[in-house]
Amino acid sequence: MLTVAYLANLFPSPVEPYVAEEIEELRSRGVHVIAGSVRKPVATPSSANAPEIILQSISPIILARAVLLCLRRWPRISDLIWRVVFHGREGPLQRMKALLHTWLGACYAVMLEEQEVDHIHVHHGYFGSWIAMVAARLQHVGFSLTLHGSDLLTHGAYLDLKLKDCSFCLTISEFNRRYILEHYPDVTAEKVLVSRLGVEVPDDDASQQAIAQADGRLRLLAVGRLQTVKNHAFLIRACAELQRCGVEFQCSIAGDGPEQRRLAGLIRDSGLNNRVELLGHVPRERMDALYGGADVVVLTSHSEGIPLVLMEAMARGRIVLAPKITGIPELVVPGKTGFLYQPGSLPDFVDRLFFIRSVLEAQPGTHPRHLVSAARQLDWMRHAAQLQVRHNFNRTRNLKSFADLFLTRIAPSTGTLPHANLVLQQI
Repeated sequence: MLTVAYLANLFPSPVEPYVAEEIEELRSRGVHVIAGSVRKPVATPSSANAPEIILQSISPIILARAVLLCLRRWPRISDLIWRVVFHGREGPLQRMKALLHTWLGACYAVMLEEQEVDHIHVHHGYFGSWIAMVAARLQHVGFSLTLHGSDLLTHGAYLDLKLKDCSFCLTISEFNRRYILEHYPDVTAEKVLVSRLGVEVPDDDASQQAIAQADGRLRLLAVGRLQTVKNHAFLIRACAELQRCGVEFQCSIAGDGPEQRRLAGLIRDSGLNNRVELLGHVPRERMDALYGGADVVVLTSHSEGIPLVLMEAMARGRIVLAPKITGIPELVVPGKTGFLYQPGSLPDFVDRLFFIRSVLEAQPGTHPRHLVSAARQLDWMRHAAQLQVRHNFNRTRNLKSFADLFLTRIAPSTGTLPHANLVLQQI
C-alpha cells in the first residue's frame, strides 16, 4: 500500500478545510495517509480528523533520537545547514528558527521511521515545509508542497531551497505559478502545477435569488479572520463614507481574530455602531443564511490566493466585490462574474458600491432605462458567477483532479498507483 505523510502547520483547522478534504480524497483512493500537525490543535478533533503526529508534543526520547539521526545521516542535510549558517540574506532570528526546524524535521523523520513512508507532502510553504523537507531527506523519500499566495508574498523565507528540493509543487492559481517561475528562474515549468481549490456547489437554483429586505438597506457581508492582512479597517472607512453620503446600509463582518478590539474601536469612533456589526466566529451551518441575506459580499484584503469566501458567495448567486490582486481575477471576471476595484482605492471601492446599489433599486417604469438594463445584466452576472464556480471551482471535481495529479506525480518514484490494474497497465 502506498503510504504518504501529509503535514500541515495546524491540522485540523477550521479556516483550512481543504487539507482534511485532500487527505480524505487520497484515502478514498486506497492511499495510507499519515496526517500530521506541527502545532497542537486548539479543540479536540473528531477521530476522523485527528492528526496521528503532533510535533508540538514531542517526548525527550524522540528529541534525543533526532540528534542521533542527524549525526548518522549528516551528509543528507549538511548543505541545508551550510546554507542557513553561511549564505542568504535572512536575519539571525530566521536562521535560528531554521536550525530549530531542522531539529523538528529530524524528530518528524524519527516518528515516521516505522511507517515505511513513500512520500511526504506539506500544505503551505511556512515553517512546516522546512520540517517536511528535512524529514524527507533523512528518510530518503520524495517531498512535495502546496503553495498559496501568502507563502509567496509574505512567508517566502528559504523558498528557493524548498522549490529546488521538492519533487513537484502544487499551487492554487495561475498567478502563483507565474510568480514562482518569474522569481525563481531555476525552477522548471514542469515542476510547478496548478491545483485549484473549490467549494460545494448548491444544487438549488433558487440560491441565486436574494432574500428581500423590507427596509431597503444595502446589505454588505465580509467573511474572514480579523487579521491585518484582511484589511477590514478599509471596509469600515468605506462604510463611514457611505454614511456620510446618506446611504442606508448594514454591514456584517463574520470572523474573529487579533484585530477585533481595534476594529471595534474604529467602528465606535466612526459612529457606525448601528451600521457595522462584528459577528465573531460564525458556525458553518449559519453561513448559508448569512450569504442569503447579503446583497454584496465584499473582500478588502491586502493579499489573497483565490479566497474560498468568494467561491462560496458566487456559488450561491451573490454579487461580489473584491480587489484586483493576485489570483482573484481568475475567479471574479470584472463585469461578468462580479466586480473588482483598484487595490487600496477607497473612492473606487465606494463608487462600485454606489453603482451596485443604484442597479439593485432599479425597477421598470420608475428608473432610467439604462439602470433597468443593468439590473437585468446583474441577474446574468449572478448566473454566470454560479456557473464559474460550478465548472472551475467545484470542490468535488477539483479534489478528484488533485488526487489524480498527485498520484501520477509520485508514481514514478513509488512504483505503481494504488489499486493498480495489471490488465490496464498493459494497454
